[in-house]
Amino acid sequence: MKRRPIVIAAGVFDLLHLGHVKFLEEAKRAGGENAQLVVVVARDRTVENRKGERSVMSENQRRALVEALEVVDEAVLGYEEFDIYKVIERINPDVIALGHDQKGIKEIVRKVVSERKLKMKIVGIGQFGEDELNSSSEIKKKIVELYKRKP
Repeated sequence: MKRRPIVIAAGVFDLLHLGHVKFLEEAKRAGGENAQLVVVVARDRTVENRKGERSVMSENQRRALVEALEVVDEAVLGYEEFDIYKVIERINPDVIALGHDQKGIKEIVRKVVSERKLKMKIVGIGQFGEDELNSSSEIKKKIVELYKRKP
């Protein structure tokens, strides 16, 4: 029996929103018919190190929410020490899907795939819609704006 194509997508997925869902749907589509989507959810420590701030929800909550989405076949936590190659080696994907806001990661992934002569496709997934609430950061700002106490 032929192995299903595996697509990996990764992210923080803090304050899960429609942009995340659309990204994951497009990522799975990039793998073709019968693809399996494995989502790597960033560890709390990785989020803090890379973004300079803590996530609102814990890594276990974020992973569980992502895995509950119908489009996702499996959600796993990344490594404590951020290492793209270890993730690729562990999952052995056919396709790596990268979101529009993962510019720094794109270069790292391309370098690892190229240097190690890996046979996998890297696909960029565009931004969904123009709604300002397609970003967890924008949702956080909106919450503060709407609910801050007035003197």
